[in-house]
Amino acid sequence: MKIDDIDKQLLSLLSEDGRLSYVELAEKVGLSRVAVKDRIKNLKDKGIIEKFSVVINSEKIGMKVSAFFEVDVEPKQLQKVAENLANNPNVASIYQMTGPSTLHTHVLVEDFQKLETFINDQLYSVEGITRVESSVILKRFKSRTGYKL
Repeated sequence: MKIDDIDKQLLSLLSEDGRLSYVELAEKVGLSRVAVKDRIKNLKDKGIIEKFSVVINSEKIGMKVSAFFEVDVEPKQLQKVAENLANNPNVASIYQMTGPSTLHTHVLVEDFQKLETFINDQLYSVEGITRVESSVILKRFKSRTGYKL
């Protein structure tokens, strides 16, 4: 879907601060408040803006261990396993990847004991999972949600 330069400016501004008012946005892009409101509504209606949300620093709320898992799954069980993992509150994101029915899964937990419990109870015990490979994040240099223009 094609968007113009003003829409790109609005998206960029909102990705930096989703709480900017229509008035503030209008001042920054040189349009009226009503024109900005209409453009944002249009971007939402077209599905370009999926939702407005808050990004929470997981470490500051006690989720100190962040790990990525490559989870290989029997092809017939892929949907069921993905839904099972997606419903787990410790799973931050999950993606189907190319390759042998692999799910790329990002998990946040309080400590290494909880990580071990997650691995044993939520991965190793699930029917259809054939292999699990994990990597624990040591340091975050950049983190982003969505697409940055």
